[in-house]
Amino acid sequence: MKDKSIFGAGRLRTAAVCLVVVVSGRTAHGQLPSKRPPMMTAETEEAIENGLKFLASRQSADGSFREMGGMGSYPVAMTALAGLSLMASGNTSTQGPYAPQVRKATTFILRSAQRNGLICRAGEEESRSMYGHGFSMLMLAEAMGMEEDPERMSQIRQTLQDGVKIIAQSQSTLGGWLYTPDMNGDEGSVTITQVQALRASRNAGIAVPKKVIDHAMKYLEKSVQPDGGIAYRVGMTGSRPPITAAAVACWFNAGEYDNPLALNALRFCKKNIGIGNSSEGTWGHWYYAHLYLSQVMYLSGEKDWAEYYPKMRDRLLATQESDGSWQGDSVGKVYGTAIALVILQLPLNNLPIMQR
Repeated sequence: MKDKSIFGAGRLRTAAVCLVVVVSGRTAHGQLPSKRPPMMTAETEEAIENGLKFLASRQSADGSFREMGGMGSYPVAMTALAGLSLMASGNTSTQGPYAPQVRKATTFILRSAQRNGLICRAGEEESRSMYGHGFSMLMLAEAMGMEEDPERMSQIRQTLQDGVKIIAQSQSTLGGWLYTPDMNGDEGSVTITQVQALRASRNAGIAVPKKVIDHAMKYLEKSVQPDGGIAYRVGMTGSRPPITAAAVACWFNAGEYDNPLALNALRFCKKNIGIGNSSEGTWGHWYYAHLYLSQVMYLSGEKDWAEYYPKMRDRLLATQESDGSWQGDSVGKVYGTAIALVILQLPLNNLPIMQR
């Protein structure tokens, strides 16, 4: 059987894991704002609350979130994703109804940092450690701006600094990254994950070598296909919709809204990923693709957002399970719920990595 999970031991296919999170808008205490953002209905708010409750119920005593399926538990990656979705609701380590969960998740991530700077749980996810590392860097960078404890803030800063170093050291000659720091290879989804980790770290005030990010963006340029899409890896042919959406998010996050490559890739995404298209879902990794597409559509303007969000909102509300969760592709409920919550909460604008 072929492994369809991007975290599994089988071949990584089309996942473009950049996790650029655009969310915002609860009050300082984690409550939904009194004035509901446009297109966020009462039903949407209820779905969000149920999803948050589900995630909180799945946190372990050590602060981690784990998947329970046969493809691996991936505690660092899942904890980072779940933590980001909780912070997307306006929760911090000290404020909001899920502050205890955010605080424990942050502690788990910090305790997972190895001496060489890699954020990874030994024995559980070494084969795909750069994914969890990138997600964790993103989460910590967002958490640092919300942290009120000077000692904890210092610990986060040091972890980010060490994490940036190992990302820079493990960059391939082409400008990308592969699954572990010592593989000296590259492919699109891991590369995008590290780019977003570096950008979030820089936004948080961590020194990031510009040449490292520039080299990585060149890698994406080299992956562009004639139809505007992005290939799985430099030198390969065939566009991958999730990687393409993630690449556009990276360009937009860098402020390159008028970059011809980004605009061509966006047209590709609208044609091949948009809800209701004939090819929708035929390429797999539906949650991944829409995580990225939702962010891109949010940033591209009100017209695109008004066209996209109601359809995506209604699709997610219709597919939420009775326990408040979403089953995310072939990875699991923690994964799917975290991604669904990020998408639904885009109008709230709580995390600074990709705000309008």
